[in-house]
Order: sequence, then structure tokens, then C-alpha cells
Amino acid sequence: MESPEQRQSRRYLLTLSLGALGVVFGDIGTSPLYAFKECFMEHHGRQLLPTPENILGVLSLIFWALTFIISLAYLQFVMRADNKGEGGILALMSLARPRSGKKRRIVLISLGLFGAALLYGDGMITPAITVLSAVEGLEVATPIFGPYVVYISIVIIGLLFVVQKFGTGRVGKVFGPIMIVWFITIAALGIWHILREPRVLAAIHPAYARDFFIENGATGFLVLGAVFLVVTGGEALYADMGHFGARPIRLAWYVFVFPALLLNYFGQGAFLLHTPAGITNPFYEMAPKWALYPLVGLATIAASIASQAVISGAFSITRQAVQLGYLPRLRIWHTSAREIGQIYIPSLNWGLMVAAMGLVLTFGSASNLAAAYGVAVTATMAITTTLLAVVARQKWRWTAPALALLIIPMLTADLSFFGANIVKIWDGGWFPLVIGILAFTVMTTWFRGRRILNARLAESAMTMDMFVGELAANRIHRVRGTAIFMTRAHEGIPTTLLHNIKHNKVVHEKVVFLSVDIEETAHLNDEERFEWKELGYGVYRLFLRFGFMEEPDIPATLTRLPGPVAFNPMVTSYFLGRETLIPTKHPGMAIWREHLFSWMMRNSSSASTFFSLPANQVIELGAQVEI
Repeated sequence: MESPEQRQSRRYLLTLSLGALGVVFGDIGTSPLYAFKECFMEHHGRQLLPTPENILGVLSLIFWALTFIISLAYLQFVMRADNKGEGGILALMSLARPRSGKKRRIVLISLGLFGAALLYGDGMITPAITVLSAVEGLEVATPIFGPYVVYISIVIIGLLFVVQKFGTGRVGKVFGPIMIVWFITIAALGIWHILREPRVLAAIHPAYARDFFIENGATGFLVLGAVFLVVTGGEALYADMGHFGARPIRLAWYVFVFPALLLNYFGQGAFLLHTPAGITNPFYEMAPKWALYPLVGLATIAASIASQAVISGAFSITRQAVQLGYLPRLRIWHTSAREIGQIYIPSLNWGLMVAAMGLVLTFGSASNLAAAYGVAVTATMAITTTLLAVVARQKWRWTAPALALLIIPMLTADLSFFGANIVKIWDGGWFPLVIGILAFTVMTTWFRGRRILNARLAESAMTMDMFVGELAANRIHRVRGTAIFMTRAHEGIPTTLLHNIKHNKVVHEKVVFLSVDIEETAHLNDEERFEWKELGYGVYRLFLRFGFMEEPDIPATLTRLPGPVAFNPMVTSYFLGRETLIPTKHPGMAIWREHLFSWMMRNSSSASTFFSLPANQVIELGAQVEI
């Protein structure tokens, strides 16, 4: 008999799976709106005719792309490479990063960072193209909306980004039921036409895909760029793993999403077998006339939801970049007490919104944006496969034959799709590459800049033994009160203390070096929260830990903290460091990157605000540092 705990766990699993339907599968779930049709559009002067052979060949490619890339490769293997529950290319890069071999380490880190950077371009394009395609679908049923397509799209994009602050869990609960109706609807449409033309199911046989390439040659290869549209969302699916967990995502895919997609694609193929003229828009043409308006309305909502996967994926990637030291500290909201990955990043949210709106205004239609769609995702998928090979070999201890059996087919598929998409580069594919290069430059500049800054500060640092020796010899004047020096380092002397001694010539009676760590659990017990180390002569090191759902309110925590120092708010001062960077021609970085790093330092989030420090008790000690 099922226990109450098991029933609760099962209900929670179903709740997360429902949320995944609305957040993770929106992108890939709405691809039937345009993917099958695009396969028969003109590609660089070549167009595929909707003959029975070509229809079955394209369906075979679609079936095996979904089966191999999503059902097998990503859900069964890529999603095994989780970093403490987090997915995405940066989590994979962290797992693949070797402990030794500097050149190899640099190559793998660069690959991972560039793959992550490319996803920012995708995060801008996807909301623009999906919302535009939704509103253009509305125009098919009601032409009166034609002049207002761009403006309606901008309003919908704005609303989509506004609701992000409620968290992916809550957004998923709202979007999930809508996507259930969507998947049931597209599956029913597909079944209706498959029953009329059951011979379409023969396309499951891979021979039809083989014959398709033999018959169509170069045209068949270019069609792969459109076939790839059926699996866009696969990389975001992996990045979103931290929001819901691998098990709910797998359950939603195998039970609901995968069958519904296959039924609709095969239904569109069955429709074209007996109505080739419907190729202009087979998704809508296959619907009965009475259902057209409701279908367009549902598709408009579903296509808007499709953007959610890449938005939440961008949140996950950014959080990982901050944790790994590739981006400055940002304001991150945790929106769930049970899932660490459910987060919201206001600055990124509004940045993506402005970029998506700009793309809508610039390109004006989904067709114009289609050329930019796919280049970034195919490149990221190829990088993901490469990093997965390293993880499988180093972490999972796979043998070379077992590794080749999976990685060679995956890489072959990734590079084939990339080759078919890269020809679009002059038609708009340049945009995600430019965004990727810019994001890659920002991340590498911040990482390199922090290392150079730390090295410059360390040059004038005092050792702990030297500092304690100075105190023991009474060479430094002591004053009453308690001084708290905030420091990221878990050992050594904070530079803020050295600046205080240099300029003020005094040390407080009680000195605390305080380091704060955010743990990957929602809440901590009081006994887990702190650790003291006595260094001698009234100097202590204190480690404070907070759960990811807890507000790191330092003053409130210190007042109830047991230990060798009693914190009286009236005689406690908080010392923070703020370095003013002076770009120079010293070896390290190009001068323009030094200026970029200096700008990022000035605009990073304030530690005083983040830790709720009282403004009248904070002392910021500035220092000019040449980098």
C-alpha cells in the first residue's frame, strides 16, 4: 500500500511535470506550426516538391531527429551530466574541465563559454520569432490584423517578460494546463488525418530518409536546415533541468510531448499526401473550417509560451556563470523553496525583453527572422556533444568503443545540421554569432580581470603571521569596538584591513574576517550556519552560511550568533573594499578589455545592499589599482 510520503512525492512529481510542459517544452512543442512547412519552402534557389516520396522522406528525417537527438541523446545521456542538479552547457563545462593540462583546460573552457554565449542570442531570437509567428497565424484567419502584427507582437513580448518575476514554478502551473490542451489538440488533428492515410506511418522506416538524400542531393542537404527546427529547444531543455529536475522532464516528454509531436507531424504528412496544395500552411489547412479560429487563438497562446524555455534557460546559464566567476554578481531571486534552479534575474529579463522587441521592429516578420534561427543552437549542440565526450571518458569511465558508439552519431548529426544552417549566415545567421562573440568577450574579460586584480592586490598583501606579530608587539594602536571586514577569501588578510591600517593607523579591539557562502539547500539549521576560528589577539575568522531561499541579512544574523564576539550594533562597523581600476599597458589584457572590466566592476551589485548592511555603519575603503 502506498504511504502518505509516497503519494506526496508522486503528486509533487506530477506537479513538476505539469510545470515542465509549460516552461521546458513550449519551444519544441510549437515547432509543428512552421517546421514541416519550411521543409518545402525555397532554400537558396532550391525548392522541394511535395511528392509522396519527398513527404515520406522528410517525415522519416523528422521522426529520427526527434527520436535520436531528443529522446535518446539528450534525455538519456546529456541529462545524466548534471552538476548538483543543474544542467546546461556551463554545468557540463565545469564537469569536463580537467585538473591538469593547461592547453586542454583552456580549450574546453573556451568551448563551454562560447556555447553558453551563443544561447543568449537564441534567448533573444526565440521570443521574437515565436510571438511573430503566432500573431501572423492570427492574421491568416483575420486579415484585418495585418498592419498591427508588429505592435501586437511587442505587447505580447512585454507581457511575457513581465510575468517572469512570479517564477518558473508559478508560470509553469499557469502555462502547463494550456500546453496540455495544445498537445491534445495537435495530436487529435494528426490522428484524424493518419486514419485517412495510414500509409504515412511507413516513414518510420529509415530507408525513406536514405532514399530522400539519394534522390535530392544538395537540395536534400539544405532541407536539413528546416528539419532541424523540429528539435530546437533541445539545448534549452537541458539548461532548464535545474528548474524542474531530470525525472519530471523525461516523464513529460515520453508520456505526452513526444507522442503528440509525432502524431501531428505524421498527420501533416498524411494531409499533404491527399492535398498537396495545402503546403502553403499545412498546420492550419489540415484543421476543419469550424475549428480554424479556435486553433489560431490556441496557437497564438502556445507560441507565446514557447519563449519560456529559452528565457528560463538563460536565467540558469547566467546564474552558473556568476557562480563560476565568469560574470559579476547580479541580483538573483530564488522563487521556490524546493527547487534551487527556479530563479529570476531582473536585469537579464529586461535586457532580453528589449533585445526581442528590437528584433521584432528590425526584421518585421517571422520569415525574415528564420534565417537567424538555428545557427546558434546547432553550434551549441555540437559543443555540448564534444564536452559530453570528455565527461563520459573522464567521469563515467566509458571505454573508447562505447564512447564512439554514441558520440560519433551525435556529432555527425550536429555537424550536418550546422552545415545546413551556416549557409544562412548572410541572411541573418550573423546576428546570434555576433551576440555570442560579445557575450564570450564579456565573460572572459571578467574572469581574466578578476585574476589580474587579485594578483595586483596580493603583491602588497600582509601575511597572517606578520599581522599577528605586529599586534603582539603593540606596534598598531587598538581602539574600542568591533570591526567586521567582509572578504571573499577564506584565508589571508583582507585588503580592506591593510588599507585601514595604512590610512587610519589603528585596529579595533575585536576584528572579524567575515566570509559568506550561499549553500545549495533552501534553509539551514542554526548549528550549520556558522564556524568560528580564533587567530589570536582579538582577531577571528567567521564563516556564515545561508540557504538559497534565505535573505543574507548579516546584522540580524550576527546579533543572535553565539561565539567569542558579542556584536553590539552601536559599536560595530562594517568595512567593504571598493577598488578604482586604472587601465594601464601592463601585461595581462588589452587596454580596451581593461576599460571594459573597469566598467563592469563599477556597475556590479553592491555588497552593502545584498547583505542588508546598515548604511550608517558601513565604511568603504577605496583603493586605486593599476591593472
